[in-house]
This record gives sequence, structure tokens and C-alpha cells, in this order.
Amino acid sequence: MFRLAHVSDPHLGPLPDVRLRELMSKRVLGWINWRLNRGRGGMRPAVLDDLVADLRAHAPDHVAVTGDIVNIALDAELEPARRWLASLGAGRDVSAVPGNHDAYVPGALKRAGEAWSAFMKGDEDPGETTRWPFLRRRGPVAVIGVSSAEATAPFMATGRFEPGQALRLADLLDHTAREGLYRVVLIHHPPAKKPIHWAGRLIGAERLREVIQTHGAELMLHGHTHRSTVEWLDGRGRPVPLVGVPSASRNPGPDRRGAGWNLFEIDGGPGRWRTLRIERGFRDAGSGLVEIARADLTPEAAS
Repeated sequence: MFRLAHVSDPHLGPLPDVRLRELMSKRVLGWINWRLNRGRGGMRPAVLDDLVADLRAHAPDHVAVTGDIVNIALDAELEPARRWLASLGAGRDVSAVPGNHDAYVPGALKRAGEAWSAFMKGDEDPGETTRWPFLRRRGPVAVIGVSSAEATAPFMATGRFEPGQALRLADLLDHTAREGLYRVVLIHHPPAKKPIHWAGRLIGAERLREVIQTHGAELMLHGHTHRSTVEWLDGRGRPVPLVGVPSASRNPGPDRRGAGWNLFEIDGGPGRWRTLRIERGFRDAGSGLVEIARADLTPEAAS
């Protein structure tokens, strides 16, 4: 059995000191949002610390991080984020893809990819270069990382999935299927049939769904929505679960769920894979971090 952890959208805080010239861009909106919302209790580092401790206590074989690691993509955020990723495990044991906050302004995505390259490149990618999608083989599992992140205009948080990535993703899915591997696709923006809001949608979502329908996958993991969700996409021969997870640092309230993470137990083999999803998180402000639910995500069990 292979055990895969999924965590997303930590929005690591607190924000470092910001110089005025760094706010002469879209960053000023993110800075205001942090000061008025996330930094004033919406998201708490202590909650994230408890979540990471719980995750590490379960000793997964691999950890997937689906973006929005930082807030406004300041250069000063990059090294603390690298250290946080390393707290989850060595680069070989943690695979990350970027979110829209990691690509907040032009040039930020490139700098993040360089700073976090140990967690964001395929096994065969040379040097510090990441080719999207990347491929990592870990035991019976193929981890395929797709980047939907791009710098956007103020008040926009869209992602994009281009034809070039579609061609490479199709090739990787076919190749790893022939190897008999369990294929997990990581992306920040979900290719949901019913998108979230217009300003945060994935441009090219239909293109990505077509790739999955034609070439198949066993599991897709995403962030961005800050919600625990499961949607089923059409796949090659069998549907594919598309799973979202709450923000890893969301402060729980008296009557609302807080941060959470997922543990997937993967068993079986080609044509007979089984996937158990175990949700862990804060039910409310008084619950502590507990098991929320568990569900069999094998298509036959879900139908």
C-alpha cells in the first residue's frame, strides 16, 4: 500500500516587511487583504503548525502540495516557503505545483520555480529546470505536476492550461499507463465542470478534461477553492475523482471547519486500483485536529 498526503493553500504568514516600491503593483491588493482578513485571524500559523505535525505523525510515503504557498510573491517569502516545504520532507518525498498567489506578479513564477526546484521538477529534468508537466515515479505511483499559475490583472485569480501542456500531459499519462503505474495529476486550479467564480476559473479547463477523458488517470488533486470537495470527471474506461482540500492554515470558527488535509491509501494494481480517502482537519474551533471522514474513491464503490 502507498500512502499519499495532500495539503494545499497554506498562504504562509506572517508577511515579511514590505518596501513601498514592492506594493506598486497588484501586490497592494494582496497586502490589504492580508492586513484586513488573512493576517487578522482568517489564517493562522499555529493552525498550520498543528496540521503539519499531524501529517508527519502519519508518515505518508509522499506529500503533494497544490499551490498558493505564499501570499503576494515577495522575494522575501521564497526562502521561508522553501523551509516550510522541507519541513514536510526531502525534495524527493514532496511534490509541489504553483498557485496563482505564487505567480502574483510577472516574473514571480520563474523565481519561485528556481527557489523551490527540489520540489517542482521531474526526475529527468536537468539542473534547476522544470518542464511542465513534470513526472516523478514513486513506487507504484506516477506523480504528474501541472502548472496552471500565471500572473493576472488586479482582482483576477484565473489559471491557464495551454495546448503545449496538454500534449505533454497526454504523453505522460499514456506512457505511465503502459508502465502499470497509478497516475496522480496535481494542479492548483480545478478543471471542474461547474467552475468556482469567473475571476478564479481555469482557462482551458475543457481542454484538460478532454485529456483526462481520452488518456485517463486514477486521481486528480487540486487547491484554490479552500474547500473539501470530490467531483468525478469522465476518464478512459472509468471516472476519475477530482479532489479538493481546505486551506492548510484556515482558522476554525465556532461553527465552521478550519484547516484540513487528505491522506490517500492506494492499493491494488493496474485495472484494480483501490483508493481510500481519509480526511483530517478541524471540525470547529474546539475539536482539535481529528479524522473528519473516510471514503472509498474506487469508481465502482462510488457509483
